[in-house]
Amino acid sequence: MLGILCGLNGLAQDAVFTVRDAVSGMVVPYAHVRFESLDGSEVHQVASGIDGKVTNILRSPARLRVSCMGFEPYQDTVQPGRGGEIRIRPAVLEMDALVVTAQYSPRRADQSIYPVRVIGAAKISSKGSPDLRDLLSDELSMRINQDGALGSNLSLRGLSGEHIKFLIDGVPVIGRMNGGIDLGQLNLNNVDHVEVIEGPMSVVYGSNALAGVVNIITRDNFPGQYRAGADAYVESVGTYNFGAYASSRYKGHSWSVSANRNFFSGWDPSGDSRFQLWKPKRQYDTEVWHTWRKEGTHLRTSLRYFHELLLNRGALLPPYFETAFDNRFHTRRWTARMEGSRELGKGTRLEATGAWSSFRREKETVFNDLTTLTEVRSANREDQDTSVFSSVMLRAFITRAGDGAPVSFQAGTDINHEFGEGVRITDKRQDIGDYALFASFQLKPLARLEFQPGLRYSYNIRYNPPLVWSAHLKWAAQERLTLRGSFSRGFRAPSLKELYLFFVDINHNIRGNPELEAEYSWNTGLSASLTGRKGRLNWSTELHLFQNDIKDIITLAQESGTLYTYINVDDYHTRGAELKGTLAWYPWLTLRPGYSHTGRTSILEGNESGNRDYRYSSDVTFSVSLRPGGGDWEAAAFYKYTGRLPQFYLGSEGELEEGFISDYHTLDLSLSRSLFNRQLSVSAGAKNLFNNTDIAIGGSTSGVHGSTGSMLAGYGRTYFIRLSYALNHVRQE
Repeated sequence: MLGILCGLNGLAQDAVFTVRDAVSGMVVPYAHVRFESLDGSEVHQVASGIDGKVTNILRSPARLRVSCMGFEPYQDTVQPGRGGEIRIRPAVLEMDALVVTAQYSPRRADQSIYPVRVIGAAKISSKGSPDLRDLLSDELSMRINQDGALGSNLSLRGLSGEHIKFLIDGVPVIGRMNGGIDLGQLNLNNVDHVEVIEGPMSVVYGSNALAGVVNIITRDNFPGQYRAGADAYVESVGTYNFGAYASSRYKGHSWSVSANRNFFSGWDPSGDSRFQLWKPKRQYDTEVWHTWRKEGTHLRTSLRYFHELLLNRGALLPPYFETAFDNRFHTRRWTARMEGSRELGKGTRLEATGAWSSFRREKETVFNDLTTLTEVRSANREDQDTSVFSSVMLRAFITRAGDGAPVSFQAGTDINHEFGEGVRITDKRQDIGDYALFASFQLKPLARLEFQPGLRYSYNIRYNPPLVWSAHLKWAAQERLTLRGSFSRGFRAPSLKELYLFFVDINHNIRGNPELEAEYSWNTGLSASLTGRKGRLNWSTELHLFQNDIKDIITLAQESGTLYTYINVDDYHTRGAELKGTLAWYPWLTLRPGYSHTGRTSILEGNESGNRDYRYSSDVTFSVSLRPGGGDWEAAAFYKYTGRLPQFYLGSEGELEEGFISDYHTLDLSLSRSLFNRQLSVSAGAKNLFNNTDIAIGGSTSGVHGSTGSMLAGYGRTYFIRLSYALNHVRQE
């Protein structure tokens, strides 16, 4: 029996085990340990105590499974009354992490048929990231585009906006502004890790997944314990964030509640202007959920609420400079979710997720008299606006996946319907629905070879989708060498905002276009990963190659003056390569270098002057984490070089023009310390040490705002401190 040092306890006695780090020999507290009788009739789940100990109360042979954040999953078979040590190996490499996005069942990232990037809680903590924008800012092949009013959005492998699907625990996030989800509205206070699948996932997730999927996985309650904690984050630019959570478990029931308040006072490079490029904002985010588990059945319900108030203060008006027009933007999100699964036996599982989501954005304009401290709501109808978007989704599927089975499958339905209401929406109300059936098969003709073809048939109430298909291949050529390949077809129907929304404020004038065509794509990817381990030394190297070809891609074009509208560009192509690696001497030192090279080109139909040559940009990343003595101290540095980015624009006459965004460097430093048996964590550091505020733009055009000559990059060099306190009470069941 591997991994267990058996003690000779009597068969009538409970068996006590100690969970230890297989490399350092230290005890591992709060590991999730599951004992299940071989016939499945009895299950005992418990968390290891601060001394790493757990007790097996079963009176028959059992399957043992151990999972713990930062360690590889472990399983074995144990006998009743016999205890000993359980040695679990640390997951030093990202590919050791357990992932769930688009998987038949939870799998380690290196076993997934898709290349999955995992950003774990360790990086979230050491980087001091309060939201997704900050966390992804130094990731390879990712670029963050910033707007002072609309927030930040992500570009992934040369594709952005509507091409990237954002999920929270598998439920789509709605409420895109100018095509993108504001990453600053996705806080990380109660997040376990983030999973990113780079590449088309249209078969699994449908529209908005041509470039990839970003899935935020929140913390779940650990069995057999009560948990409570609080978090505080302060940054010198005027950011003050506070959050708390509590959870408990009794028998098969778990409950949790979390609440966060985030505040940003705004920032402007001039330092003395009432009008600020980076708008002040205040956010509230809260969630409650309940989980019930019993004998192969799992049911979870949750309710999440988010509210942001963003203040756009206007410049003082002449002649006395004592009055101003101010805009207040209220953004509210509600998400009600129910998820369930049922084990049907012999590796067969039924799962379903249903959710209702609501997004409401209110614009209010007031005339502010700063001498009398009074304000009057503007009587101009154009100065007030409310837009409401809601969606319902149902995703249900059955999975047959046995360990080592030559054939596994997944088949199900994916229903999504979105509604939009508001005076700036054509006819004040529009909707769009997509109803799909999907299926995929995992074939294992050889022990080290997996092939997964997939199909998705959809009905869209406004467009005629093609049959979407994909083919993924994974070959474990050697024990540490894995090769992957994929080829797929994608489809994306225009969103309601692209079709019908008129978005106008002090900085934007964007008109929807109901004549838009749908997008079609063909996508190819190849990758190779090589890992190695010898004692405390761990290393990995990954190479990724990709090609994206999109027909009728939707983009913004200047119609006249400051008015922009969405149009279809005949062809858009991206291609590139990524090379990244990890070198770790556990637990003291970890190095992560990376390099990416991405090319883009746009081609207009009938435009002979269109340049079909690719324009390339490069990124370089490097991070280092140092733990002196392998203890509770950690020093970390995160560097990124963001290369010069070519840009293609459509001018006022419909001609294709080329510009660029200048290159720049970023560097963040942090120092962390764990105290009181890791119950208290303290992090402090500096961000944006190269003091970037804006980045120069060249060319005749610069997107929605015209030729400003620069784009927002950051609010200068800042300093932060973060305190996290977690109280874990272990209760043996």
